[in-house]
Amino acid sequence: MQATEKQFHIRCSKGDVGRYVFLPGDPGRCEAIASFFDDPVHIGMNREYNIYTGYLLGEKVSVCSTGIGGPSAAIAMEELAAIGADTFIRVGTCGGIDLDVLPGDVVVATGAIRYEHTSLEYAPIEFPAVADFGITAALKAAGEELGYNTHVGVVQCKDSFYGQHAPERSPVSYELLQKWDAWKRLGVKASEMESATLFVVAAALGVRCGSCFHAVWNQEREKLGMFMPMTEDTSAAIRVGIEAMKRLIRTDKN
Repeated sequence: MQATEKQFHIRCSKGDVGRYVFLPGDPGRCEAIASFFDDPVHIGMNREYNIYTGYLLGEKVSVCSTGIGGPSAAIAMEELAAIGADTFIRVGTCGGIDLDVLPGDVVVATGAIRYEHTSLEYAPIEFPAVADFGITAALKAAGEELGYNTHVGVVQCKDSFYGQHAPERSPVSYELLQKWDAWKRLGVKASEMESATLFVVAAALGVRCGSCFHAVWNQEREKLGMFMPMTEDTSAAIRVGIEAMKRLIRTDKN
């Protein structure tokens, strides 16, 4: 591409963002995350990319929404890394798969199933989508210290939301249902749409990335008639992400 002063999609230049960045999917969640920053400033918004920058523990940090799915998430990470970001925490939502995951729980991803396609343009399918160990440990510790019911394990990533929630409508329902059964039998914690891409892109770019999620509901519990009140309050996952980032900043300073 032709070189421009600002990154093509996020419309930011060097100095606009910190090296530490939160990556929610929803642009509407950025203000809530930025409310934990000292001196937050709205940098701007273009397409699905809503960006704020402020400070945590005296270190410049940012939040940039990615939109839904791998392609837009990869663009965000590519362009943020190009202007100096090197540490990313995805703070998102997920649907539980493991029966122990209740709505309102926090899920921390150790790795992600690459049932999406963006990551294939960065690494062959044999390469695993693995979260950065230091970030994962910080997220786990933060969730437990804050008293949230925190699950740690593998998540599944997909390209189609309705491929998960209405697979019977698809001409390839046989494959979707068979794969879903495999995820359950393998103890996969939850399903979401961005982490596999982000983990693989991070490996390709030489940056670090981890993910934590708010469990909105659990369709497997629903199928069994189990207790399953849907919740969209993402404050727990946001607090876990903020506390984990502080831990990383302290560690990096030492």
